[in-house]
Amino acid sequence: MALVKYNDRSLRNLTTAPAAVTGNSPGALVHIKTLTASSSGTLSFVNGSSDVVLDSTYPIYKFEFINCHPSADAADLTVNFRDGGSNYDATKTTTFFWAYHDEGDSDTTLNQASSNDLSQSTAAQPISANPGNDNDQCCSGELFLFNPSSTTFVKHFIATSNSSEPANYSINSHAAGHINVTAAIDGVQFAFESGNIDAGTIIMYGIKDS
Repeated sequence: MALVKYNDRSLRNLTTAPAAVTGNSPGALVHIKTLTASSSGTLSFVNGSSDVVLDSTYPIYKFEFINCHPSADAADLTVNFRDGGSNYDATKTTTFFWAYHDEGDSDTTLNQASSNDLSQSTAAQPISANPGNDNDQCCSGELFLFNPSSTTFVKHFIATSNSSEPANYSINSHAAGHINVTAAIDGVQFAFESGNIDAGTIIMYGIKDS
């Protein structure tokens, strides 16, 4: 078999983001709204408010949370959902697991963090575990919300994140579940379980299907 050689341009083409990620084809990300925290109690995305679209326009919505820094030490970043009322209290059943490793290379774990699971609860769902409030500590990750405008089915969400923890652990967290309502979801709210979001950015995208 002949050896296939690639020039620099070919290699660059192989590593370029596909059109489906950034273009107009199905799967393209469409920027909707960016919110930047500054000692903020919550960051909320509400359909029809401040240019936010959260309806049947897109089948999937993606939220990226970047360098979210808590005012309170080891406060989980959480998400909750609004189902047509004024409160973020949609009923959810969820699961949560994590892997962590300390900087001293002495402790590693992969397990279900059942204390962050919800069962038919209106409480906020943790999506990033225990970020510290040292000046250089924060959490980052992403959350996908599927078909929030459906009035037939429950609404599913999946979140993945990483945190720098007060005792100098790196914690990779995975949360997922369904919002067990048939009403449309028209609002998504992020907050730390205590204190404020001192700093950080959350970006909302729609993902095209046609």
